[in-house]
Amino acid sequence: MSTRRIAMWSGPRNISTAMMRAFENREDCEVIDEPLYAHYLAETGAAHPGRETVIAAGETDWRRVVERLVGDAPGGHSLWYQKHMCHHLLPGMGTGWIARLENVFLIRDPAEVVASYLRTRDTCSPAEIGIPQQRALFEQLSAGPSGAPVVIDAGCFLADPRAQLQALCARLGIGFSERMLRWPPGPRESDGVWAPHWYHQVWASTGFAAPQRPSVELDASARQIVEACRPDYETLFAHRLLG
Repeated sequence: MSTRRIAMWSGPRNISTAMMRAFENREDCEVIDEPLYAHYLAETGAAHPGRETVIAAGETDWRRVVERLVGDAPGGHSLWYQKHMCHHLLPGMGTGWIARLENVFLIRDPAEVVASYLRTRDTCSPAEIGIPQQRALFEQLSAGPSGAPVVIDAGCFLADPRAQLQALCARLGIGFSERMLRWPPGPRESDGVWAPHWYHQVWASTGFAAPQRPSVELDASARQIVEACRPDYETLFAHRLLG
């Protein structure tokens, strides 16, 4: 049985881990959680929580990571869901291997991303939240033989997860499973070692959260980051999946 490798390209402070839960709850799917994170931390020196633990537990050579990602799914599963962060794709890394995956983009309004990011971090930049990298990778893949990848907007998705998942599965040519909508609470062996720092809400969840549009208050510097990212976000949003 050949492996279908589904790569979800997101940025931080999105519904990417909940989406990983949805796919992992299928009976035919293996998942992997941010396999390029150790390389990213080792190369950038970014002071993320649990940095040394992540580096020690992961693979810091992106080439070795890629060899695994383009291979067969562990456990003989027919689907392999790969949760990726676009900002983990650093300058100098080859990206030709990405065309061997079935790529999906997960986006979120940059004002919401920046507000959420700054609740746990002191500083922020467009590169740290990955929206410019998302657009660049989307345009690179769109120019290839497979055409434009699927784009999911978090706000649209949470308004109707069932319809969005059904539409996503249809685009991917895989069967939709009701198991994707509900999952048991708690941690998973598949969670990255950074999970204790970031996954408290997901650990408490049993499904996708109800959509919320909280008022976002940002200072001048944060608003500059949002405005710098908005053209890239809007370009991607125009390609969003309609459930």
